[in-house]
Amino acid sequence: MRIVHHGHACVLVDTGSARLLFDPGTLSTGFEELRDLDAILVTHQHFDHLDPERLPALVAVNPTAALVVDPGSVAEVEKLGLTARQVLAGDTLTLGGASVAVLGGEHAVIHPDVPTVPNVGYLVDEGAFYHPGDSLVVPERPVDVLGLPTAAPWLKVVEAVEFMRSVAPRVATPIHQGLLNEQGLRVTYGWFERMAPEGTELRPLTPLEPTEP
Repeated sequence: MRIVHHGHACVLVDTGSARLLFDPGTLSTGFEELRDLDAILVTHQHFDHLDPERLPALVAVNPTAALVVDPGSVAEVEKLGLTARQVLAGDTLTLGGASVAVLGGEHAVIHPDVPTVPNVGYLVDEGAFYHPGDSLVVPERPVDVLGLPTAAPWLKVVEAVEFMRSVAPRVATPIHQGLLNEQGLRVTYGWFERMAPEGTELRPLTPLEPTEP
């Protein structure tokens, strides 16, 4: 499996039998140049996970790719003239040669006064990779590589650490860190490294550089 981090929450996963792109949002870069995708998967409707300006062009150059979205994103993509497959927690998909289980259902709480929107997580190939979107839902099966949410209005470092410990992956790759400057990244990654459970390696990815975790 190869992973390319396109910044913030956007991750390309190449399983060897499928090329899956997760959360092409406004804080991410370079995803519009991707070709030969089997699926484009969106966890939820927020701008940093779904870029309405670049998504139509991405779909146009990947005409055979499935566009998979949560219930809250359906109206957003329809406004763009796109057709998507809506998924719910409990669904299982076959995309290219990969299996994808859908988890979760709701975005983490930002503030009690802010309405909660739908959010789904995607678990690839029985746990080879897990992208939780903006949630901290722990899969019931082991996870090899976890996309670890790092910084957000809805997230504290202690919550990210406890999520990492609960999932206990072989490798945790920080995602959703586009709001942090270099100093913030160093401090947060330092906490992750010190607090990681035994057997988990923290492995930050260099943007746009393919990595085999």
